[in-house]
Amino acid sequence: MDLMQPFLKLSPVMRILVIVAFAVASHFVVKAIKFFSQRFLTQHVKSDVSSREKFWRKYPKVATITTIGVSAITFIIYFLAIGLILQELKIPLTTYLASATVIGLAIGFGLQGFVQDVVIGLTLIFTDTVNIGDMVELSGQVGTVETIGLRFTTLVNIHGQEIYIPNRNIGMIGRFRRGAIRAYADIQLPKDMEEEQLVRLVEQIAGGIYNQNKSIIFSQPELFGIMKSEQGEWKYLRVKFRLWPGQTAIIETAFKQRVLSAIKSLYADYADWMVTITYRIG
Repeated sequence: MDLMQPFLKLSPVMRILVIVAFAVASHFVVKAIKFFSQRFLTQHVKSDVSSREKFWRKYPKVATITTIGVSAITFIIYFLAIGLILQELKIPLTTYLASATVIGLAIGFGLQGFVQDVVIGLTLIFTDTVNIGDMVELSGQVGTVETIGLRFTTLVNIHGQEIYIPNRNIGMIGRFRRGAIRAYADIQLPKDMEEEQLVRLVEQIAGGIYNQNKSIIFSQPELFGIMKSEQGEWKYLRVKFRLWPGQTAIIETAFKQRVLSAIKSLYADYADWMVTITYRIG
């Protein structure tokens, strides 16, 4: 109480000015804490994006907690400051609190969608259901997770387009293991064809397909060499592709047709079924 004596001795106008100055100063202190914490955490992040994006990508949980904390503290400071000012103006605090409750209820009903976004966003962040950089399917959209915010989850699709999905619209989540679809092409070796000849031919075609479609095929195709069937009746060459999800047609059509065309030009009796495409997890 002794600490309040100098304040109570001030005139009402001066007390109001002190309260406003305290509220504003507290707001800037909160902002300064947020600024320096983000700067400290992002100074070692090497990226071509802005500091805010660096911060969200590398520390999504810390960024979310900071945002929520700053918003809550700012609201409390201003709410108390307004209440103290009204008290100095001889307006009963019970009236102020009652009106704030009514307004809060009205806003609450109007912001149900916003509340859903926030709750689901926090759930995604703190349960590690989805992480930054994951390849996922959300609400029918496929892409890599760019940011997970309190209102929106942002994906970047195959065309580099940023897609903002309201968190309340996220239902079933499809997460692609290791971030890609794995397509395996098994190419049967013709009886009269040298193994090295088939390897060179397929390697050239696979390399061409990759160079033309780097946005779809994530890495250089991997050749496993000549392998034998389980019964040992015939040999085949296996090639693995890592693909963007939903873009398997490039292997089933372009790659397969080029291989068939090249081999048939040398062996007319080579059949389409001798080149098979399968999909596996590993």
